[in-house]
Parts: sequence; structure tokens; C-alpha cells
Amino acid sequence: MPGPIQSIERAVAVLRLLARGSGPMGVGDVATALDLAKPTAHGILRTLLGTGFVDQDPATGRYLLGPAVHELGSDHLDINELRSRAIHRADALAARTGESVRMAVSRPAGVTVVHHVFRPDNSEQVLAVGEVVPAHATALGKVLLAYEPATELGPAPAFTHRTITERTALTRAIAEVRRTGWAGEVEEYRPGEAGVAAPIRASGGLVVAAIGISGPVDRLCDSHLQPLDTVVGQVRAAAQAVHRDLTAAR
Repeated sequence: MPGPIQSIERAVAVLRLLARGSGPMGVGDVATALDLAKPTAHGILRTLLGTGFVDQDPATGRYLLGPAVHELGSDHLDINELRSRAIHRADALAARTGESVRMAVSRPAGVTVVHHVFRPDNSEQVLAVGEVVPAHATALGKVLLAYEPATELGPAPAFTHRTITERTALTRAIAEVRRTGWAGEVEEYRPGEAGVAAPIRASGGLVVAAIGISGPVDRLCDSHLQPLDTVVGQVRAAAQAVHRDLTAAR
């Protein structure tokens, strides 16, 4: 059995030290307290700073716990920041595909739409922000299911004759999402509608949201009812662009 990873143990020790509440600490203070070489302590602190688990006082250069620590154990996600980083990418995706774009996150109530860009055709549309969509029957939901830790698949009601409701089949579908990095839906939630979605990752690779498009089957799928490669590529490129924007903001 592999042994413990020393760098992770040291990072945890730094967080525990800062959590004692004695105030911001300098690199030398941390190094002395944990019996680390100063360059080692500095490297750990800079890494934790980059992931949001540590903050640095701009006036003194000393370190303290960052906001990401308080997000652990909760479903907190700064939706405003996520939207602000994704808005231009979502607009561009809608313009390129001619379809509506939605972004969703996991919440206790279910997969919740937090951003929606209308189809750029001036047709009558209903804003979907706040809508809770079924995880097993939508591309957005399948993406978020695929990257949830130890996902326990519950009852899966049918919305159409194409909805995947059998647990083994759904488990296979979720595994395929993890393998390919995207999810599709073809008339699984609404007749005549298809969708494609991909995961949005934050720093370190954690999936924090899904972004996708939806539209008529005959526009998004080929003759075999498979999502078009070009559509999949456009959605995945948009998700990767949002990931770059999120990580660049750290």
C-alpha cells in the first residue's frame, strides 16, 4: 500500500497552523513552526495562495486562511464570479451555434440553471435561470452526475420514451461521460430536443459547473441521432475557455 504523500501532509499542517487564529504569519514563522526549510514553506504557501486556501496581506506580505477554506463541506460556489467569467464565452457559443446556451451547477434541490443565453434568432423564449432540470435526462445533469463524488443514482423517472431510467444503463452512460469529457441528450427530456454539455473545471481540475447548448434534434444531430462532432467540439472548447478564465483569475 502506498505511503502518505509528504507534500500534502505539509500543506495540511500549514492550514492547521494558520487556523489556530494567532494572526497572519510570515514565511519564516511558518517554516520555524513546522520545522521546514524556508523555500519549502514558501512554495507551499504560494501553491495554497493560488488555489484560494490562503490569502496574503498586501501590506505585510504575511499569510492567513483564504476564502476557499470556508467553502469546504458546503455547496458554496460564487455564482456571480462564475457567470462573470463565463458570460462572453456563453454569448460566443450561442452566436457560433445559433442555439440557446445554459450553464448549471449542482445544488441540494438538484441541477440548477444559473445562466441562460437565448438563441440569437429573436424567437420567443423563456428565461431558464433558476430552473431545476433532471440530472439523468439532460446533458447538463449527466455532466454534473459524472463528476460528483460517490454518486448514488436514485429513482429515474421517464420524461419520454428515450429517457434512460434503468440504473445499470444510466451508470454506463455516466461512465461514458467521464471517458469522453462531454454528455449528450437526444429527446430524453423533451420530444424533438437535443443537447450537448461539457464540464467547467476550476483550479486543480475540480468540476464546478456544466455548460451546454440545446436545440432541435435535426440541427444538433446526424442521421443516426448522434450529436454532431462540430457541435461537441464547440461546446467543449467553450468549457475549456471558461476554465482558463477561472484559473487565470486566481
